Amino acid sequence: MQPYDIIAFDLDGTLTPSKSPLDSEMSALLVELLKKYKVAVISGAALRQFEKQFLASLVATPSELRNLYIVPTNGANLCQYRIGWLCTHSYELTDEEKKAITVGFEKALAETGFEKPEKLFGDQIEDRGTQVTFSALGMEAPLELKEKWDPDHAKRARIVAALKPMLKDFSIHMGGATSIDVTRKGIDKAYGLNEVLKLAECPPERMLFVGDELRPDGNDAPALTIGCQSRAVKGPKETKEVIQGLLA
Repeated sequence: MQPYDIIAFDLDGTLTPSKSPLDSEMSALLVELLKKYKVAVISGAALRQFEKQFLASLVATPSELRNLYIVPTNGANLCQYRIGWLCTHSYELTDEEKKAITVGFEKALAETGFEKPEKLFGDQIEDRGTQVTFSALGMEAPLELKEKWDPDHAKRARIVAALKPMLKDFSIHMGGATSIDVTRKGIDKAYGLNEVLKLAECPPERMLFVGDELRPDGNDAPALTIGCQSRAVKGPKETKEVIQGLLA
């Protein structure tokens, strides 16, 4: 008997480089995985980013897609495929909450001496409905610039430390290469994966989570608290090797 029923993945840095499309080899591997397992993908990305970055390149049949759970904005949404994609829950932030988060970011950036880049690539603070996300260089910054900006997470760690006392009623996560995500209190990858387990009627020990940020302060670390198995990877190449092992 196979040891897992559900294989769950982080998106950025695990299945794809940050905000980059799924490549054809990864798509083919995931389709084979969907024939044998239920698969969940969880990220701070909004559903529209999932559609652009992940679903547009996933060449799967409707029957295969029914084994796929999409978990945008760190668990504030959970979507399943029926005739199309149906989100079974959505914890939308109120206008007042969004304003409080935006003001918090502005104060934290000033307090930590954040230097605004000479050029921003798109919006720096984005309203994702269920989440507000700060991206230091802009939401559409080139990958090579993002990877150089905060490789040790130290810049964002200072901003997060300043944010926490201002936004005590929210959960704050570092995501991708340059982002900080803010959701309602308690909404994180542990919450989102637990919702997947409930829907699938699966015990946590029958789930494997694969992510690139599983260290104690990493944005995938909450997944370690639910009792599932885990596998740390350093990028899509290692993720492909994990999937190939599962398919062997």
